[in-house]
Amino acid sequence: MAITVTHHVDYYETDAMAVVHHSNYIRWFEIGRVAYLRAAGIDLNELTAAGYSYPITAVNAKYVSPARFDDNVLIETTAKAMTRAKMEFTYTIRMADTGVVLVTGFSQNVFTSLATGHVTRLPEKYYAPLAKAMAQEKAAKSAKEEEH
Repeated sequence: MAITVTHHVDYYETDAMAVVHHSNYIRWFEIGRVAYLRAAGIDLNELTAAGYSYPITAVNAKYVSPARFDDNVLIETTAKAMTRAKMEFTYTIRMADTGVVLVTGFSQNVFTSLATGHVTRLPEKYYAPLAKAMAQEKAAKSAKEEEH
């Protein structure tokens, strides 16, 4: 289940060269990641209240083309890997009107205990919806590949 979110570029997201500042793409990755988790049935407020956090341990971005103020962009988020202790996502940010790719990226989060700060394994209540979403995504990808 890839999730796509539309984002309207605000003026404050641009720099002195009138293009989106590179750091905002990492923020947009988070917008996509949160939307993915929400669509999978994970309430991040509930997860935090249950004593879990999900810090980023790796992130990268490849900048291809700039976005500018007032552009509409699509943030596509796809789960790459998921375990009880770790989740990895890939991202493609493109222009909404033309489909031109602006940025591609990757992030990795680990689940940690808020009490100890150590990496922990998610209980079934939180892991099951993520595993289901990942399985649906793989099935959809396989079906799409078989069509071609």
